[in-house]
Amino acid sequence: MAGISFEQGKKSGRLRLRLRDGADPLLHATGGRLTEPHDPYQLIVESDRYGVAEYFTDEVRGALLLDQVPADPVTAYLLPGPAVPLSVSAGDGTASFDGERIRLEWNWKTEDAKAAAGTRTLALGEITDVEWQPAVGLENGHLRFTVRNAPTKAPPKYDPNAVELWGFKKDPLMALVAAAVRARLPHPARTATATLEDARPELPSPPVTAAEDDHDALLRRLRELGELHRAGVLTDDEFALAKQAILKRM
Repeated sequence: MAGISFEQGKKSGRLRLRLRDGADPLLHATGGRLTEPHDPYQLIVESDRYGVAEYFTDEVRGALLLDQVPADPVTAYLLPGPAVPLSVSAGDGTASFDGERIRLEWNWKTEDAKAAAGTRTLALGEITDVEWQPAVGLENGHLRFTVRNAPTKAPPKYDPNAVELWGFKKDPLMALVAAAVRARLPHPARTATATLEDARPELPSPPVTAAEDDHDALLRRLRELGELHRAGVLTDDEFALAKQAILKRM
């Protein structure tokens, strides 16, 4: 976790958990596009439970401070994807995943050009990316798999590696398939780091002592606490207490 917040309303409030970037394959696969009824990190709180929600929020904030949990992005998933095997039917097809292969089967609503290709089976090693996009307004959504060495710009309606979604209640379940596949692909932060390392010329780097490294980490933590204080996540007293603890260590 990176933080927590509680927002009060006239009739009900909302408790939100904020995860560190890259911690959950579900959040990465959906790009934060899950709406409130389907978002596992939002909880509606009735007005008579505000006191409990505020206490819970304070306790979690205190635990994050005491355990010095960093809020920076991670380079590996900290949460598992949905359990497999998994199969979901929505839109113009059914997507199934057994942990090694993705199977796409079409129904009577599938466009003829896509249905003519028949059932599609993709090995996990062929996949470089997966995306879930909900239907918004008049725009249909999709579950799309990007296949290595076979990029396509075809609309999901005609793409044999995509299921088109029309905004019905089962569409969010397709996000579980996306998350299960995403959890078994290389973490995006590591992929980006490898790309940068390949492009970067080799230069000698000066040695860093343990003391310098620890000092830099404390400075980063101090900056993070300042950002949380300015954002209203930490109260004045919480910020002062955490700041004093870090300055003592420095």
